[in-house]
Amino acid sequence: MITYDVTNIRVRYYDTDQMGIVYYGNYARFYEIGRVEALRHLGLTYKEVEEKGVSMPVYDLNSRFIRPAKYDDLLTIRVTIPQMPKTRLMFNYEIFNQDGQLLNTGQTTLVFVKTDTGRPCAAPVELIDATKPFFET
Repeated sequence: MITYDVTNIRVRYYDTDQMGIVYYGNYARFYEIGRVEALRHLGLTYKEVEEKGVSMPVYDLNSRFIRPAKYDDLLTIRVTIPQMPKTRLMFNYEIFNQDGQLLNTGQTTLVFVKTDTGRPCAAPVELIDATKPFFET
């Protein structure tokens, strides 16, 4: 399993509704921030994967709202990759505020597709190589 924390994500005014609470649709953006940085931590970027002709569209997204994130909160997005990527790559998320309170949990599943055909494909070898050490027993 791979776990990576993305810290110091400040809730901006534009992230919130009239009540000063983060609008629920913004959690998908927080998840994206988390997974992009987690991949970067593994030594890969979305750009590099796409340059190899592979896209990673979101197949599934689930979110559970426990407590509201509020304007000016400082968030930590904990990203976990629970299993080796094959034709799909799953990410689990936990979002905490500056007091360590769990605010939200979520999960996204991305699939690998060839950019030129839109057909499913296996995970890029670079991603498999970068994640393999975390899953070897």
